[in-house]
Amino acid sequence: MSSQAYIPVAELESLVAQYMAAASVSKPNAEAIARALVLAEIDGLKGHGLSRIDSYSEQARTGKAVGDAEPIMTQTRPGTLMIDVCHGFAYCALEKATDTLPNMAKECGIAAAGLVRSHHAGALGQAAERLANAGTLALMFANTPHAMTAWGGCRPLFGTNPIAFAAPRRNDSPVVIDLALSEVARGKILAAAQKGESIPLGWARDTDGNPTTDANAALKGTVEPAGGAKGAALAFMVEVLAASLVGAHQSFEASSFFDGEGPPPAVGQLIIAIDPGAFAGTVAFSEKMESLAAAIEADEGTRLPGSRKAELRAAAARNGVPVGEGLLAKLNSIG
Repeated sequence: MSSQAYIPVAELESLVAQYMAAASVSKPNAEAIARALVLAEIDGLKGHGLSRIDSYSEQARTGKAVGDAEPIMTQTRPGTLMIDVCHGFAYCALEKATDTLPNMAKECGIAAAGLVRSHHAGALGQAAERLANAGTLALMFANTPHAMTAWGGCRPLFGTNPIAFAAPRRNDSPVVIDLALSEVARGKILAAAQKGESIPLGWARDTDGNPTTDANAALKGTVEPAGGAKGAALAFMVEVLAASLVGAHQSFEASSFFDGEGPPPAVGQLIIAIDPGAFAGTVAFSEKMESLAAAIEADEGTRLPGSRKAELRAAAARNGVPVGEGLLAKLNSIG
């Protein structure tokens, strides 16, 4: 196993931002990418973390992702936004959306933003968590390039099509749920391929439709839906909400997030913010939420979704983020 160094969070963010800037990514985009990738790495979501820097920089260099794109936000109704990501990276647009939606939700009860001509949205739970920290419940849906068949089919039509949910708590971190509708996020398969590791049987199939433990064969083939037919049905639902509704490419039209070949993927995302005050009321919601959380935590062996993140983030703030020496050398060569 390669040795690791522990890098302070701010220093690692700076190194990643410089690495992206070297690929002609603008300063705002590079810094937003760095914040997202480093936080995903800290949270243990390696497939959305530092493993993405090479594919992102390659796409910026080839123009598959427009490194200096500035998202264009338009309010289409009192409670709705459309954001044209302009074939750039999604993170600046996501930050704009999560800065704007809470006030709109407090005014209208519910507010939503649709992102079009977008790119990989990373760990969706980050955007949902920001909304929950602002006092709203959050839902997010994203379609991704084709990697999963409709149930019973052989042609990849859907992406892993992740979803996220977050709910605020009275005196604690929000509860955050973030999951792909495939058996596993493709980012985990990418990370395994980069390390030369095999993957568990049941994650994916090769191009001939055979179950495989070869990560590279899995990247060329298809991933299995979570929960069989139910996961495939939910992936269809996300496809409608994240792509059809906002006018983005469907998954089967989108190019890969993993390389610089082809046109921009032009996928979509939908983010919804809900103000508890517009329903039972903020106080009533908070009481119900704390009652539910207490009931779960009182059951031995259970924990609230996402609760481990607080410990991981505290450890990173205290000790730094572990980074393999090979990757660190690559980052430092740019910095």
